[in-house]
Amino acid sequence: MPGLRRDRLLTLLLLGALLAADLYFHLGPRVRSRLQPRERPLGCPCARRAASPAPAPAPSAPRRVEPSGGGDPGSKLRALFAHPLYNEPEEPPLLGPEDSLLAGPEALRYYRRKVARWNSLKGSIFPRTHLFVHLSSPTLRRRKMYKEQLNLTSPEPPVQLRQEASWVQFHLGINRHGLYPRSSPVVSKLLQDMRHFPTISADYSQDEKALLGACDCSQIVKPSGVHLKLVLRFSDFGKAMFKPMRQQRDEETPEDFFYFIDFQRHNAEIAAFHLDRILDFRRVPPTVGRLVNVTREILEVTRNEILQSVFFVSPANNVCFFAKCPYMCKTEYAVCGSPHLLEGSLSAFLPSLNLAPRFSMPSPWIRSYSLAGREEWEVNPLYCEAVKQAYPHNSSSRLLNIIDMAIFDFLIGNMDRHHYEMFTKFGEDGFLIHLDNARGFGRHSHDEVSILAPLFQCCRIKRKTLLHLQLLAQADYRLSDVMRESLLEDQLSPVLTEPHLLALDRRLQTVLRTVQDCIEAHGEQSVVADGPVGQWAPDSSRANATS
Repeated sequence: MPGLRRDRLLTLLLLGALLAADLYFHLGPRVRSRLQPRERPLGCPCARRAASPAPAPAPSAPRRVEPSGGGDPGSKLRALFAHPLYNEPEEPPLLGPEDSLLAGPEALRYYRRKVARWNSLKGSIFPRTHLFVHLSSPTLRRRKMYKEQLNLTSPEPPVQLRQEASWVQFHLGINRHGLYPRSSPVVSKLLQDMRHFPTISADYSQDEKALLGACDCSQIVKPSGVHLKLVLRFSDFGKAMFKPMRQQRDEETPEDFFYFIDFQRHNAEIAAFHLDRILDFRRVPPTVGRLVNVTREILEVTRNEILQSVFFVSPANNVCFFAKCPYMCKTEYAVCGSPHLLEGSLSAFLPSLNLAPRFSMPSPWIRSYSLAGREEWEVNPLYCEAVKQAYPHNSSSRLLNIIDMAIFDFLIGNMDRHHYEMFTKFGEDGFLIHLDNARGFGRHSHDEVSILAPLFQCCRIKRKTLLHLQLLAQADYRLSDVMRESLLEDQLSPVLTEPHLLALDRRLQTVLRTVQDCIEAHGEQSVVADGPVGQWAPDSSRANATS
């Protein structure tokens, strides 16, 4: 009898321990999740600074920027955007629907069809049962609890297309002057939505998909794993390109690195958008920083089994993933959360090519992508003369837009501008889209003057561009100060280190000195173009490479 009672006691103790464990690990979290208020979206630890309100249009429009001492001491950025130069009417004026990229009714019908197709396919091919099969067994139990807490096993509600969605309004607002109007509140709303909206899918980009299975990892010339990017779709059906953090803010690109093996930096994409807006180009798609939960917002929502297969848990218990052969073939090139959160940039997608076709052109100043090659422009100081004689640079504003882009790339230190894209609808005089800026802001201690070759070889610049550069060189609107203030709006602030901000001022002075050297050599009338189309002076092709 004593032995029997002892066995019963042990059994009761064992059952009690199992019940306590179940209460603690299973029922407890569910009760707490029901009692506690719903947590904020990931990546939003606190309410951040609201975006600066758009300035009201001003009637006056000066032809030259005069020194001013009346800047607002509280906000140089607000003072900059309130300056008359940022409120003068743009030329040529927008006359009607032909100046907008998209026809509203047609675009909405197209997006409704896309949403309907998404809803019809979502439930049938979502392979949730394969998730985490490669992770450790304790993770499987956590996954089951996680799915129950988030109700992932229940049927998902269909996605609804809202005409007032920020990404829809962004697409509808693109016109021949830029990707968004100066005073539009849509961009601030789009940045906020990309920062907070939950994701409903994740996938490789189309160019990476095209390379899957077509590359040999043993033959890749880029052993450093130069970049990894994913396409994320949000709950409002908007899409963004996600580029994860691959380099710390204070790390400079090694001086022995070729530009084509450099890392792609997420913070460079964010900073490039802010600089582009400050320069009043408005040619970089809206870009924002975000802390992404790679487990919840990528792995749990992806339909791509190849993407699922490259997730793993590191020895430090961080969740990591890498690309499947296109650029990085090994786990040492992976990106890892901490343990799940990973910071990165999100760049809003442009309208579908079915709605808004684009064409891609090689830059006349393309660099050689070999270890020893050199292009003609690097050895021929009169190279611009041949460029100006060839279509379309001989009759449109294309060359002036290329020079704008070269100035932008010099300021951010981007040597990797091998192609540019334009919307077909706007023809030869359309603006160049400043896509893919992740190789900027690599070395603050070095200014690569060769990026300015289009400027000092052609000695031409738009008057509008020059006026903005002159304004940003003044103390009241100093470029580094307004960039610092603008970047404070981003969740991942500080986006740039102080040396990178100060390098912007130094490089701006280099641009202005180059323009001044051209004016002294050829005269202001020959160098500064008032309109989109200008006649080239006979001597304006002389190179001023020493500048």
